[in-house]
Amino acid sequence: MLVVPPNGAPKHRTFAEFPTLLRAGDVLVVNETRVVRARLRATRDGGGEAEILLLRPRAQARFDPAAREWLALVRPGRKLRAGARIDAGGAGATIVDVLPDGPRVLRFDDGVDVGALLERHGEVPLPPYVVARGASAGDADAARAQRYQTVFARVPGSVAAPTASLHFTEEILAEIRARDVTIAPLVLDIGIATFRPMNGAAIDEHVMHAERYAIPPQTAAAVAAARRDGRRIVAAGTTALRALEGAALHDGIVHAGEAETNLFVTPGFAFAVVDALLTNFHLPRSTLLVLVAAFAGYDRVRDAYREAIEHEYRFFSFGDAMFVERA
Repeated sequence: MLVVPPNGAPKHRTFAEFPTLLRAGDVLVVNETRVVRARLRATRDGGGEAEILLLRPRAQARFDPAAREWLALVRPGRKLRAGARIDAGGAGATIVDVLPDGPRVLRFDDGVDVGALLERHGEVPLPPYVVARGASAGDADAARAQRYQTVFARVPGSVAAPTASLHFTEEILAEIRARDVTIAPLVLDIGIATFRPMNGAAIDEHVMHAERYAIPPQTAAAVAAARRDGRRIVAAGTTALRALEGAALHDGIVHAGEAETNLFVTPGFAFAVVDALLTNFHLPRSTLLVLVAAFAGYDRVRDAYREAIEHEYRFFSFGDAMFVERA
């Protein structure tokens, strides 16, 4: 883990030392979302393979296996236009619409139990750079899919993991609690907004999709009390930060409840809540890297990434962590 202080050079630590970076009275906010077995292998009407990634029900933001129509990413896109039929594990579905930015609207046939379909035939959508190859790929991917759920994972709804939280263990959490740190949960369902790369020439050309979040009353109260007392709010991951800052966007107060946010944190953003951030090292041209640069400052992040590369840190989902205090 790379520790990036407000001033001075980055420091190298193990994640087992993370509790020592927290202070008595800190509030550590974690994302309890659980990754859904949302990837389906299918066949197209007339032959040919297809792959479907269910993002969310069309009519609502919350994950609901009873929903009939879903927003989905598909492959091969050129073969799956409006009207195309597919079969996934014996369940029929129709592409009923193609949205301007690429996702499809997929309608399952009457009588299809989508929840049971995902349990029997769905796969955890592992990032392509961790998918195994070769004869033992099935067993390796099953193990990686299990590792891709965080120790906090409780509420199904995401198609990607809040990867900063993959570092936590029950033993580390026990030490954090012993240091008089409050662990406060929320949920942000990670969808296309988090992992979609930026394709425009400029940051302000990128459009964020909305993602659902839910903040319990006890978490909102813990954050409010900490801010009133001058104690730190520490976000475990960029998704926890987006939920908190999105909930406080209009009046600076983190409100309990369920809503959606399309907040794109870019340099110049006025942070109202989060004081410190635990995060992994992110892909170039990603909204996550832009968020971290906005939080810590471009020069600090550039220097931190140089340090991480020089010391052969691991990047991306199963990679190493960085702990940074707000600039």
